[in-house]
Amino acid sequence: MSEGDFDYEPTIKNLLEKDTLKWIFVGGKGGVGKTTTSCSLAIQLAKVKKSVLLISTDPAHNLSDAFGQKFSKHPQLVNGFTNLSAMEIDPKPEANAPEVMNNNNSGLNLQELVSGIPGIDEAMSFAEVMKLVKSLEFSVVVFDTAPTGHTLRLLSIPSLMDKSFGKLMSMQQNFSGVFSAFSSVMGPDIPSMDTIESTLNNSKKTIEEVNVQFKNPDLTTFVPVCIPEFLSVYETERLIQELTKLDIDVQNVIVNQIVYPEQDCGLCNARKKMQKKYLDQIDDLYIDFHITKLPLLKAEVRGVDSLKLFSQLLVTQYDPTHPLTLPNESK
Repeated sequence: MSEGDFDYEPTIKNLLEKDTLKWIFVGGKGGVGKTTTSCSLAIQLAKVKKSVLLISTDPAHNLSDAFGQKFSKHPQLVNGFTNLSAMEIDPKPEANAPEVMNNNNSGLNLQELVSGIPGIDEAMSFAEVMKLVKSLEFSVVVFDTAPTGHTLRLLSIPSLMDKSFGKLMSMQQNFSGVFSAFSSVMGPDIPSMDTIESTLNNSKKTIEEVNVQFKNPDLTTFVPVCIPEFLSVYETERLIQELTKLDIDVQNVIVNQIVYPEQDCGLCNARKKMQKKYLDQIDDLYIDFHITKLPLLKAEVRGVDSLKLFSQLLVTQYDPTHPLTLPNESK
């Protein structure tokens, strides 16, 4: 790096010092250490924020395994913390918002009525999740997201909702007469078109509010995680380009699983040489970003004690001359 590059400190301190930050998304290719990074980031945030919520939106949840504690779709304090909570959600209607999507009295539900509109059920479920999260009033929320494609779809839901809502309103105008006749025959338990429209309007309003916040760099940022290998670097660059199109702020990049050989090891040295090529590319690509580099360790980063220790590497540059030893490494 040149001298001018040191304006961008290679840590996440810029995120910790930003008082207005409300939403932080952590994402990247599968297997790069997103969950470990999300947990570590949340731990560091808990040191400077009044309350932190860590949410997994990856159907293959890993938060419970990382902390060694079972989490559900309701916020639960992480053992050993008084201001850090975690929850695991699957952003699908049947998983999170049956009370909103269903009409239990009639046997019909809004999900069935709108299922012909691509993406609208997912969008309504996302709206309900965001309503829940907003009502909890945490100081900052960290999302441990699914692999790249799923994450980009989640973040593009607001614009998808606009298109889907427009189609549904068009359907209402075209079929309102048929729907009224159907309701008069089936009885009062059938939800009226006004009820459906009201529910959709409320969901759309929530998504629009969230969309404004997600596009506000004072409130929202995305932290890509990668490893120094071709596919991961390539996907990270594509992710950042797509996030830019969505007007979502990116200031930090986490590079994980860097090999620092402690002794003469042919395999380790070969991996180090290969990784150097991609580390140099990352330095060139993201010269205007805070690039934090984390080591590949001998043991898995699991459990609160190990995560607390590992999280320090997000705020202090790793010194390979003093290797990090995790609590479970010596067992």
